[in-house]
Amino acid sequence: MLEWVPDVLGDGYEVTTLTLAPDDEGPVVVSVVRYAPPTPEPLRPARAVLYLHGWSDYFFQTGLAEFWHARGVAFYALDLRKYGRSLRPHQTPGYVDDLSAYREDLAAALSVVRAEIGLHGRVMVMGHSTGGLVAALWAHHYPGTIDGLILNSPWLELQGSSVIRHLSGPAVGQLARFQPKAPLPNVDPGFYSRTLAVSSGGEWTFDERWRPTPSFPVRAGWLRAVMTGHAQVARGLAISVPVVVLASARSLISPRWHDDMRRSDVVLEVDQIARRAVQLGPQVTVVRIDGGVHDLALSAQPARDRFYAEVDRWTAAYGWG
Repeated sequence: MLEWVPDVLGDGYEVTTLTLAPDDEGPVVVSVVRYAPPTPEPLRPARAVLYLHGWSDYFFQTGLAEFWHARGVAFYALDLRKYGRSLRPHQTPGYVDDLSAYREDLAAALSVVRAEIGLHGRVMVMGHSTGGLVAALWAHHYPGTIDGLILNSPWLELQGSSVIRHLSGPAVGQLARFQPKAPLPNVDPGFYSRTLAVSSGGEWTFDERWRPTPSFPVRAGWLRAVMTGHAQVARGLAISVPVVVLASARSLISPRWHDDMRRSDVVLEVDQIARRAVQLGPQVTVVRIDGGVHDLALSAQPARDRFYAEVDRWTAAYGWG
């Protein structure tokens, strides 16, 4: 029997912790958050969305939960192993050396969702950034498990194109072989957090223990795992359900701050996302959001409204099969 307890996000949010198989660092858990505000009568939706966060991140985007709940869709979010609510003191934050490790995380979370909405309920997975890469690879390996895939600025290729991946791959692989947890130089100038945080002119408040600035150290073994995932995407996936890939209309990646960063993706190259998207499967929709930041759900209001409107439109046409 699952134990749901009040979550840090406040009223209507509950979290349950699931124990997984231990790894080389010790015990492993994942956390599933659900949005279940009080209703006049008990509800059992027949549709659900499971959300996956990105690198050095956790679920705090309450607007997503409220968006889906307003449409009669049960909303769940998964804090992957070693992130956010699932991070334990003995663990290296965010670290895995193979993205396939997350298959266990997703299987556990989906079993919770299925138990709540029924085996015949429809489920879509929504992934952001690295979570989008994880979700895409998982959907490729487990056809028929979900009904649709929504990818918000998914990290589908290393910045600078596949040429950079091929050139840097051997060096990263060599370091990962002998010192997999060796931290690489941190190239996060903190500009993305600056666009988001209330303290620097943004709209959002988040726990900086779970979403630090600069980000968690990037380690060689983790980067090798991500680059291996990028190579799989480059060879072409065969995701059998409809997919929508949403990204900002522009990137602005610079060592100096520009105020236009508040209306751009400062993390990934969005044109590269759009090019890679068509290699995910036979039915992929690509949408570009003018004024969007890296996490489109955290963009300024006009871009955020367009993001939700496009998700609505795609969902009505394709999302529930």
